[in-house]
Amino acid sequence: MERSSGILLPISSLPSKYGIGTLGKSAYDFADFLAKAGQKYWQLLPLGPTSYGDSPYASFSTFAGNPYFIDLETLIKDGLLTEEEVEAENWGTNPRYVDYGQVYSSRFKILAKAKERGAKQVTAEINRFVKDNPWVDNYALFMAIKKHFGQVSWQEWPDNAIRMHEPAAVEKYRNMLTEDIELFVYIQYLFFKQWDALKLYINQLGIEIIGDLPIYVALDSADVWAESSFFQLDEENYPVAVSGVPPDYFSEDGQLWGNPLYDWDAMKADGYKWWIRRIKGASKLFDVIRIDHFRGFDEYWSVPAGDTTARNGKWCPGPGMDLVGLLKEKFSNIEFIAEDLGEPSPTVVKLLQDSQWPGMKVLEFAFDSGEANDYQPHTYTTNCICYTGTHDNATIMEWYEEAKKADVSYAKSYLGISKSEAFNWGVIRGGMVSVAKLFVAQMQDYLGLGKYNRINLPGTESGNWQWRMLEKELTDELANKIYKMTKLYGRLTVDPKEAEKEIEKNESKKKESL
Repeated sequence: MERSSGILLPISSLPSKYGIGTLGKSAYDFADFLAKAGQKYWQLLPLGPTSYGDSPYASFSTFAGNPYFIDLETLIKDGLLTEEEVEAENWGTNPRYVDYGQVYSSRFKILAKAKERGAKQVTAEINRFVKDNPWVDNYALFMAIKKHFGQVSWQEWPDNAIRMHEPAAVEKYRNMLTEDIELFVYIQYLFFKQWDALKLYINQLGIEIIGDLPIYVALDSADVWAESSFFQLDEENYPVAVSGVPPDYFSEDGQLWGNPLYDWDAMKADGYKWWIRRIKGASKLFDVIRIDHFRGFDEYWSVPAGDTTARNGKWCPGPGMDLVGLLKEKFSNIEFIAEDLGEPSPTVVKLLQDSQWPGMKVLEFAFDSGEANDYQPHTYTTNCICYTGTHDNATIMEWYEEAKKADVSYAKSYLGISKSEAFNWGVIRGGMVSVAKLFVAQMQDYLGLGKYNRINLPGTESGNWQWRMLEKELTDELANKIYKMTKLYGRLTVDPKEAEKEIEKNESKKKESL
């Protein structure tokens, strides 16, 4: 990874007419914006289908794509839907925030119409897609059964035989729910068809995609239901212990995530094939993979199942370099980023050093104590990624508005922010000028947005993952300002004139894709 910079913006946060960001025109337009701004990377959150709470870190599958991101305007152009049908649905009323309730109630109804009109014509393509993606069979069956049982978690399915994934029951429901299974397969076919076209376009601009890979998967997922032997479950497939983190910066009770924990002994005995399949799936989506909660590879916080907080957990040993070394060997063509935030233990520090993966530095953490710390740019080595903040942090301007005056004053003094420079741009400059080989800022920080514009507030269950950028906020003036700073601090990797030529050359391909 060469010295460069990028922008963090989830697909869900793109502007669109139908309630949530998609893989359509606004995604292509943002890719063009990144090229004009001299950016090398577009960082995303996980792309999987979301459940209750709408978190992309709690997906029904670690392999599947989110149906919400399928671009409906493309389906209209392909003749699978009419504009009148799509616009007749309620997609929410506020373009700044996603209304997940409305998106959920409208989206699957619309996609079912598209399947009725288009699936038979592409049967061969769908069969090829399923052959290339074996996980689709279990996922589609899982989703069809969930629908059949009123969307309850698989652990609450009234038929114990299918809850335990017994072969005879699997075959029974596969025959019983054929139509719904075909719908969920078709939805994934559409997602990956649109994603592959978008990714090709992005890469042709010289831009790479950084994707987040949550270290854990959701309990209510096809992954756990279909391969329960790789998780810490009892004989009836209920969790023995669940994931979380101890009390920390974000929460005095810690964070009770509730994911099932891996049975690392079982995974090791199988040669970590589950993880190899998982990384292989992520490599189809992303050019760089950020391992969320890297610490879990060293040791993990195990909370007794049934506890209401994470306070009573304990640290247990993870796979360490046994797994990390295998991933480095098997995926030498993929770059990894280790999310190593929090209080580092000596063993985590050693694992990071042994992996040679870059860790993360968050500028907001550099100034919230009034003391010198490892998040301040003068302490960096080149092998790290500097962020203004992540999706779990306040925007820079929200931090500015709510932090202690002494901390704000300290940040201004450290970064040399004058009265003539907006605070957000001063912090961005501090990251740009650092020796970190990659600098990433949230889009909200470039827009100078404050309170009510963050992506997620850890420890809360509602009101998250909703923020969206407005179409008018993406301007050539902003792209030019970002480009000038990127060039000034030696992070420019693509000649903007060449990028402009590529944009023009790909314009016809873009129109074809849309």
